[in-house]
Amino acid sequence: MSVDTVVVPDTAQLDEAIEQVTAGAARWAAMDLHARAELLRQTQRAVAAEAPVWAGAATAAKQVPSGRYEGEEWISGPGAVAPMLGEYAATLEKLANGGSALDGVPVTESEDGRVGVQIMPGDLKDRVLFSGYTGHVWLKRGVTIDQARADAGLAARTAGASGGVGLVLGAGNITAIAPLDVAYELVAHNRASILKLNPTLAKLLPSYQRALAPLARAGLVRIVNGGAEVGTYLAEHPGIGHVHITGSARTHDAIVWGTGSAADANRAAGTPKLHKDITSELGGVSPIIVVPGRWSKRDLRYQAENVVTQRLHNAGHNCIGGQSLLVSADWAQKDAFLNEVRTVLSEIPGRLPWYPNGQASIDRAKATYPDAEQVGSCLLVRVREGSPTELFDGEYFATVLGITELPGKGSTFLANAVDFANDQLDGTLGASVIVDPREAKRMGRQFDELIAKLRYGAVGVNVWSGIAFLLGAASWGAFPGHTLEKVGSGIGVVHNTHLLADTEQTIIRGPFRPFPHSILGGEPSLAPRPPWFVTARTARQTGQALARLGGKRSWLNTIRVVPPAMRG
Repeated sequence: MSVDTVVVPDTAQLDEAIEQVTAGAARWAAMDLHARAELLRQTQRAVAAEAPVWAGAATAAKQVPSGRYEGEEWISGPGAVAPMLGEYAATLEKLANGGSALDGVPVTESEDGRVGVQIMPGDLKDRVLFSGYTGHVWLKRGVTIDQARADAGLAARTAGASGGVGLVLGAGNITAIAPLDVAYELVAHNRASILKLNPTLAKLLPSYQRALAPLARAGLVRIVNGGAEVGTYLAEHPGIGHVHITGSARTHDAIVWGTGSAADANRAAGTPKLHKDITSELGGVSPIIVVPGRWSKRDLRYQAENVVTQRLHNAGHNCIGGQSLLVSADWAQKDAFLNEVRTVLSEIPGRLPWYPNGQASIDRAKATYPDAEQVGSCLLVRVREGSPTELFDGEYFATVLGITELPGKGSTFLANAVDFANDQLDGTLGASVIVDPREAKRMGRQFDELIAKLRYGAVGVNVWSGIAFLLGAASWGAFPGHTLEKVGSGIGVVHNTHLLADTEQTIIRGPFRPFPHSILGGEPSLAPRPPWFVTARTARQTGQALARLGGKRSWLNTIRVVPPAMRG
């Protein structure tokens, strides 16, 4: 048999895998928290050891051009998984020692009474690596600080409880997603998993098996390949008690309601086809809101790189990819900024769509918007009053970037943009805001109030909201409120390594300028151009260093990240 052959298990093999994982779930329930933490640390080391092969397999699967873009596969693959496993272990150790999962974690309360848990910086190493960045997970209104501390830990606080066996339907675009979904099911819900890989990442199965070997030996995960028929069999299997999917709303609805006329009948009757709980992360149309200001030429260039990154990272195949660029019609530098976006797009190495139907999505956008402008690998679409709303109504999951002008300056523009994003764009997964600190300061308290009004699970201020995916302590998922009937960007969260209950959204703030211009502009940040930027020249080397740090969070490994990052 060729090493490239994808083996799909038959139903007898799937039944056996469920039996094995059922026994594993019982073993996990019987483990004390110290033992669970040690198992997670073993897996953390296994992921780090497998990182070169894992990243190489991902690069091949996605046809990633050699060079800087390879860094994406280190950073959003093993470089994301390994550190989160260590963070889960640290949380379990706090609980094992009789403390709260939030011991040592700063918790604050906003002026409107919302409780916020600081997730960045988490320690002194964060201050070195992410100088000038801050992040908080904000809990639902009504939750008190005492309640937040008491409830942190979720199912890990219940000794001996088993969450049974769940099915994780893995995403096909980012290689960290499926392993992290398995980890969250296990740690937060005491649930062992059958992980069915998306066919686009089928060739990564051997690498995943080696990376998750400690969990597999304990019977806590089995990884299988297969298409829709395997997914359907597993989802409907009586031995599976829960389903988690990262993918599209269309796939989610097919699982929950069925397809065709049967789905219509099930919806009308309010009787889902799926008779078990399901959680989900389903993407949407992510806005990039650019608050007008007086920017230097250098500012225009840097923030153009920020915008282009949000659309072109992973060749546009991201559920959190920026799709709707909202700019002020009254901004004197609007045209200069958009021209800088075009310049960046024309200068960077091209990316071809690799995800199934990626080119078809681009072609559909071209047909809907015949005046769209192809610049490099990206299709720029000016969406004006009276234009079709297709770009607002669903994600293309490809390199299509809409540009929409809204009236106003300062807080007037930001309020208009927030309302537009909340009311006109599909989904609630993530939103990004770009603003000169001087403009934010002029708005005063109103700026923070407007940011808090964004109904998105992740909000980035001067940083791509997608970076919340890489931060273990961030809650990753849609803004609360979606239902099976109107699933939007999904139901529930993952990652969340502090195991917080009642999360609402994560807000991350970053520097407007990179070092040294940040200092000259009055920002206390030493951070260079971020390694996730598509323009970062040393992204591969920095990604490798970050993956090494993820396996062992030592000062030596921290320092090793700095030289390539500063050369980016």
